[in-house]
Amino acid sequence: MKEIKQFDVIILGGGLAGIYTALTISSSLHVGLFVKDAIERGSSNLAQGGIAAEVIWDENKIEEHYEDTLRAGSYINDKEATHVLVEEAGKNIERLLSLGVEFDKNADGTLVTTLEGGHRSRRILHAGGDDTGAHIMQNLRDALAQRKNIDVYEDEMAIEILHNNNKALGVIVINQQNEEVYVLGNKIVLATGGIGGIYKKSTNEKIACGDGIAMAHRAGVRIKNMEFVQFHPTGFYIEDQIGKTFLISEAVRGEGGILKNIEGVRFMEKYDKERMELAPRDVVSQAIHREMFDTWSDHVYLDITHKSKDYLVKRFPTIYQHCLDNGIDISKDYIPVAPVEHFLCGGIDTDVCGHTSMENLYAIGECANTGVHGANRLASNSLLECIVFGGRVADEINQQKDTFGKIDVVLPDMVFTHKKYNFKDIRVEIRDVMSKYVFIVRKEEDLLLAKKLLTKHYNNLKKINVFSRYYYETINMVTVALLIIEQALARKESVGCHFRLD
Repeated sequence: MKEIKQFDVIILGGGLAGIYTALTISSSLHVGLFVKDAIERGSSNLAQGGIAAEVIWDENKIEEHYEDTLRAGSYINDKEATHVLVEEAGKNIERLLSLGVEFDKNADGTLVTTLEGGHRSRRILHAGGDDTGAHIMQNLRDALAQRKNIDVYEDEMAIEILHNNNKALGVIVINQQNEEVYVLGNKIVLATGGIGGIYKKSTNEKIACGDGIAMAHRAGVRIKNMEFVQFHPTGFYIEDQIGKTFLISEAVRGEGGILKNIEGVRFMEKYDKERMELAPRDVVSQAIHREMFDTWSDHVYLDITHKSKDYLVKRFPTIYQHCLDNGIDISKDYIPVAPVEHFLCGGIDTDVCGHTSMENLYAIGECANTGVHGANRLASNSLLECIVFGGRVADEINQQKDTFGKIDVVLPDMVFTHKKYNFKDIRVEIRDVMSKYVFIVRKEEDLLLAKKLLTKHYNNLKKINVFSRYYYETINMVTVALLIIEQALARKESVGCHFRLD
């Protein structure tokens, strides 16, 4: 007998996009929130810098935020979605405050703001100094615990979308007991996060395997702009380290940090004389890549030693302590940094209300391609995207709740293998191939080789259908990797964080 669960709304993902949406949905609706790992893990918890938002309505400042976002995205952003992003920032920040989020404040009670790369104004709100994501997520998890209409399922991974005639009906889930559960819902929201797990080094947790994107692709949902993988310029460099990389926030450069090569020479003037260290991430990452090549090195330095120790400990407590734990006193020493995979600007294609190309299926957060990032994301617009479009999805669901009813569906007769195959070598090769051939600088011959190597693994994995989280993570990884490669091959010109040498 197959286990069946039914909800008004199914949300996949326990980051900011997923939880904020769940909390904004009417308490009269029964929501099932499924998180494939512990709810405390994920990229939202790791966000340091903050949320970019003009909280006081000022047409000139909002237009400036809009223009800064377009400029960072090489002007291929969706303009309607970008207007929505910046214009609806204030009301969603107010919602966060009403949910108990505590941003850092000045002595007079006003919100503290800082500056980051690509921004012309100090519009970045932060919490806990440089630990914004962890503070916001803890506040929201506290609010979540008070909601009786939301059932949270941790360590339960959705593996396939149930659909008929291009209409989403639910998902198949692997529960904690490694059993097959059919979860039905009137609306399904994908908030499954990014793809950092397909690279050797990423600021993401390794659990970020692009699961929602791969599931949507298997269901025939439109995927767009996958070639735009953003690399953060300043991951903390430790020789031979792989896996999750500690992030040195953009805000360090916003507060005056200077980039220098291993010879101690400041270099950003050569690449962006106007904005220097505060150029957008694609420009800075590509500049660092070139400096490392020219100086035969694998890292550069970030210098913030001109700031006092007291200031640095207060403003960047997390970064200060992490560096100190690794033998670097940032009040005296340069911070070794190198670019590292950070954020996917594309994903499941949506409109301004989060609709995908499949009826009743929404996508929000990093797994979605809302179009607001264009070819490169502006710093601290990611958390803003989560709440603005999560709020829009929730508002629409609330308006349609009277149409909800019991889902009648003929469940598919899925045939699974239950053998304990080991896919470790495949996962290692995926990460090696992506880090070598589909990195900051790309060439057609490298992309074609990467496609050939990974297509072999994809075809082999498709021959079996193993009922395990490990199998589905692996096939999701190779599916997403191939989507990035194919769309990178299709875009011949260099734009934003897609840089073609040829």
